[in-house]
Amino acid sequence: MAEELNKNVAPAEEAEVKAEAEADQSAAPARGNHKDFRKGGRRFSRGNGRGRRQEEKVFEEKVVKISRVSKTTKGGKRIRFTALVVIGDGKGKFGYGLGKSNEVPDAIKKALAAARKNLSQISIAKGDTITHTVMGHFGATKVFLKPAPAGTGLVAGGAVRSILELAGVKNVYSKIYGARTQGNVVKATADGLNQLKSYKNVLSVRYGKEEEAAEAASAE
Repeated sequence: MAEELNKNVAPAEEAEVKAEAEADQSAAPARGNHKDFRKGGRRFSRGNGRGRRQEEKVFEEKVVKISRVSKTTKGGKRIRFTALVVIGDGKGKFGYGLGKSNEVPDAIKKALAAARKNLSQISIAKGDTITHTVMGHFGATKVFLKPAPAGTGLVAGGAVRSILELAGVKNVYSKIYGARTQGNVVKATADGLNQLKSYKNVLSVRYGKEEEAAEAASAE
């Protein structure tokens, strides 16, 4: 008789233990990469961020020059490659970078990374041209840039044409004075583009405040 009672009680106890375990599991936070915890009465979420949507800006790129350089050491000559790259989004944003490595693809990759850290923004005037005449300087190189009417195209060559195309400028006159080294030409062109001022910038400098500049623009 006692054995029969023990047999009947054991399954009931096992069922209660399983029910309590399932309740504890459902109440406990889920384990994994995503962890929830409370701190200071607020709920924070910590995860790997894979589900986040990241918008990456798309830039067009162009390799301006690849050079082979060597360094003479005790063991002989050490050959490396340098790459000069220009990038732009065609909407006024551009950049340039220089990379060096033992292989050409690695040098281009380093140059692209440097160009993304060296971005500049210019305002493109009506007719896809620059706002006014500028003269860019770098070393012994000078680059002259002048606005051109729509339909003229880019009267430029070499490195100047590359950086203007990627920046989104379609009509301009240009002239190079002094040294024609492509690295200097790119830097002088970037210096000239960075000197450009928009119509709002000129009004703010002339009248002092943005509100006054807006009133003057509307009056004109």
